Amino acid sequence: MAKSLLLFLFMLLFKLNGLAQQTSAIPEDVKRIVFLGNSITYAGHYISYVETYFRLKHPEFELEWINVGLPSETVSGLSEEGHAGGDFPRPDLHERLDRVFEQLKPDLVFVNYGMNDGIYLPLDDSRFLKYKNGINWLSSKIDSIDAKAVYVTSPIYDSKKGEAYANVLDFYATWLISKRYSDQWQVVDIHWPMRKFLEDRRKADSSFFLAEDGVHPNEVGHWLMAKEILLFLGETEVRDFDDFQSAIEPFSEGEALFQLIQKRQFLLRDAWLSSTGHLRPGIKQGLPVEEAERKAKEIEAQIQLILK
Repeated sequence: MAKSLLLFLFMLLFKLNGLAQQTSAIPEDVKRIVFLGNSITYAGHYISYVETYFRLKHPEFELEWINVGLPSETVSGLSEEGHAGGDFPRPDLHERLDRVFEQLKPDLVFVNYGMNDGIYLPLDDSRFLKYKNGINWLSSKIDSIDAKAVYVTSPIYDSKKGEAYANVLDFYATWLISKRYSDQWQVVDIHWPMRKFLEDRRKADSSFFLAEDGVHPNEVGHWLMAKEILLFLGETEVRDFDDFQSAIEPFSEGEALFQLIQKRQFLLRDAWLSSTGHLRPGIKQGLPVEEAERKAKEIEAQIQLILK
């Protein structure tokens, strides 16, 4: 009852007033930013959108943006029976995190879990606790390497695919947002803005969707994720843009820059995932890191020509 009341009050506040996003500039001592998450992060479009827009606005910043999201992964350590047709259980971040941190040595870590962590079942206290324990464990690991953390709430699960699991992620997002106040965490909320966007669009078009399968956001969905992260970073003007192309339209070389940044991110993602290792079958083998970084420098030289 207490959890239901908390969620109801939170949703009421969201409906009436909206929720203020935290803002935080990237600290000057940050040089390498690493993104952790599941298949939505692995796809990486929101990360490419963020880096592209940020670099167009701040060409003087020298930052590495590295994506090591892993499809199917959880931070809860849970996996549903018969996952992937029984071929393999969901990978667990606990298995690979130490190697990721040892090799990558991030200064700032963006964390996006939740979508897989309730394993697509109705709300259950024991599964919810596993998710909370996993996030708290991850926080302690980030603290242990003296890095900074930004936690990103899960994208929405489309209620047309199942209201029960959509409700699970409402609870998970609300709990994570509460950590702003109980533990002074930096938390970017993408969940509730995505939910409002979807509800508003469906008033005009009941067939509208952000994720055709209910899980994996399309380009508009990835832009909504990127937009909230950019708002968190202080880029308040992006509030006016409903898609990435509109956001970069004022910049003559915006699309060319995006293509190079995405190419570089995918190159390094594959290399670092292969180097750090994981238990998820079917992931593309990357180049050796040394070779990938050499190619990435060549792409970066092209990026610098655009930015100058």
